[in-house]
Amino acid sequence: MKTSWRSASLVASAAAVLALTTACGQDSPPAASQNVGASAAPGDYGSIGTGNGVGGTAGGQQATPSPSSPSNPAGKLSVATAEEVGKVVTDSLGLTLYRFDQDTEQPPKSNCDGDCAKTWPPVPADDAEAGEGIDKALLGSVTRADGTKQLTVGGWPAYRYAKDVNAGDVKGQGVGGKWYALAPDGKKAQGGGEAAGGGEEAGAQPGLSTRNDPKLGEIVVDKNGMTVYRFKKDEAWPKPVSNCTGECLEKWPLVEPVDYADTKGIQEKGYMVFDRTDGKGKQQTINCSPIYTFAGDKAPGDTNGQGVGGTWYAVRPDGKLVGASEK
Repeated sequence: MKTSWRSASLVASAAAVLALTTACGQDSPPAASQNVGASAAPGDYGSIGTGNGVGGTAGGQQATPSPSSPSNPAGKLSVATAEEVGKVVTDSLGLTLYRFDQDTEQPPKSNCDGDCAKTWPPVPADDAEAGEGIDKALLGSVTRADGTKQLTVGGWPAYRYAKDVNAGDVKGQGVGGKWYALAPDGKKAQGGGEAAGGGEEAGAQPGLSTRNDPKLGEIVVDKNGMTVYRFKKDEAWPKPVSNCTGECLEKWPLVEPVDYADTKGIQEKGYMVFDRTDGKGKQQTINCSPIYTFAGDKAPGDTNGQGVGGTWYAVRPDGKLVGASEK
């Protein structure tokens, strides 16, 4: 028996709703490449799916290698000055080189393999040479688990970051509190927060993390320590929708996308970004709910937005409202 067009349409609609149900508000966490209207948030290493041009294909076509692809040689290294980071080592394309806190310097050893190495491609050692500002004596190599030679600077294995696509990008700085741009002496770049004497690193504050407020309990804060809020009139299911537009956004600035790898203590399920419908770009969510800060909070620790209008509330690490029901 032939299926009518109306039956086929209903089946397709049901499948679409089921897909969104899995993404937002259900027990199953979103897949690494899943999102609503935008690229999915990365996992523990800031992993990037095949749809981003890193080692993947689309429609059967061979993907164009990213500038940070491991197939790209290092060439002549040089020193560049990055805003708020300081002097950093760059390759012949001007791409920033990074180091990983979980690696070791003496003896040199890389602990970034598998998916980690897709997001943080190791820099080949074979053709690397010291350019202006680089001490040749600090350059070396380490043999990786797959037998390839990786460049070291001051003993630290060197990597690129797959999200750095233009010369001068330093998007990998501080990611996960473990990745930092390489300074010319092999130490962390100025903005890396390396403790004196090589002890425990202070590190930059994650893009999103939590703090214990004496009145509200554990709440989410941004990289500046400012309280993060939710708007009860927003929607999380079947897809994130922000109902704070126009003048509302002047009082409640949206939280821009933050790599999940650059968070601490935040629930991963439903952690995604979405495209706003008012032309304001992408916005971060926690458990699919759009999040904001409050212009009335003037210093880290302020919670002046809590309960405003009976619609604005601080956020728990699982995305739930503080001091209010979800209805």
